[in-house]
This record gives sequence, structure tokens and C-alpha cells, in this order.
Amino acid sequence: MSGLALILGSVGSIITMGLHPTGHDLQAPGQFTPVMHMVVAVHALALICLPIMFFGAWGLSRRLIVPNGISRMALVFYGFATVAVMNAVAISGFMSPYITEQMAKPDAAMHDMWHAMLHYNGQLNQAFAMVYVVAASIAILLWSISMLKSKEFWTSVGIYGCILGPVTTVAVLSGRVTLGVHGFGMIVLGEAIWYVFVGVMLMRAKEEN
Repeated sequence: MSGLALILGSVGSIITMGLHPTGHDLQAPGQFTPVMHMVVAVHALALICLPIMFFGAWGLSRRLIVPNGISRMALVFYGFATVAVMNAVAISGFMSPYITEQMAKPDAAMHDMWHAMLHYNGQLNQAFAMVYVVAASIAILLWSISMLKSKEFWTSVGIYGCILGPVTTVAVLSGRVTLGVHGFGMIVLGEAIWYVFVGVMLMRAKEEN
């Protein structure tokens, strides 16, 4: 079940980023309302995926329990990351559409205030997204180290995770990868590949047992 949860949660995350509208979509003539509905829908899907992914992460950590407790620490970091990205999703998916809708109303006196709130909302979203990326990358690195120590999982997946975690962290903190729709989507895809392979390995391990 944990392996299946990681696979389903990862697929849901990829769908979320694949369908996530951009600012260009929002500015297209006559597309404001349908785009806003899509924004809410994809972020609702993202929220549904979070507890599913955490269930899978919990199962993975239980499978990788070793005397040094690295897998437990990985789960702690992943839980921290989940809370951060939950905030980012709620801010981007539910607060931003409301603020944008208020900006569209013919009230010049309030327009500047709503515009400032939208900017603040965006910065808040980016801050939580940054926390998620770093914490999730640390979790993947720790899980991957545990995989290499346990020797029950494919070595290649462990190596991939040991590379993915640090590279993602450095790329984001250095500013080489920004956390817009495309940049964050690329990070989600890289993580999803790792989670799917791990999910497959968990399911195969259950069958062998």
C-alpha cells in the first residue's frame, strides 16, 4: 500500500503541474473564469496527494529502519516539507484566485491594496515552496543513503536520490532554478521519478515476502 501510495501521489503531482495555468493563461482574453477554476482544481488535487504521499513515505521509512535511524530523520524532514508545501498550495490555489477576483472589480480605490496583497501572497508562496524543496531534498538524500546501507533496494535508485537531493537544493538556493510553474514543475518531475521507482520497489518487496 505504501508503494502504491507513492506512485499514485507522484502521478497526481505530475498532473497538477502539467495542468497548472501560468500567468499568460490568466491574461488571455475571456479566459479569466475558466483559468481560475482550473487553478482551484489543480491545487485541490495537490492537497489530496499530500496525505497519500506521506502515507507512502511513512511506509518507506518503516521498511528502511536501520540502527542509525537515518530513515526516521528522513521522515521528519519530509513531514516538515509536507506542511510547508501544504501552505504554499493553499496560498497559491485558494488565496490568489480570491485576490485576483477582487482586483478585477471596478473599484479603483482598492485596486492598489489588492495588487500589494497579491504581490505579498506570491512572495509568501515562494517562501513556503523554498522550504519544501530544501526539506524534501534532504529527506530524499537521507532515504537514499539508507537504501544504499540496507542493500534491499536498487543501488541505482539510491545513487539517483543521493545526487538529486543535493543538486536540487543547490540549484534552487543559488537561484539557477526559480520556483515558478516551470521551475517547480521540473523539480516535481525529478522527485516523482525517484518516488515512482521507490514505490515499485516497495510493491515488489511485498510480493517477494
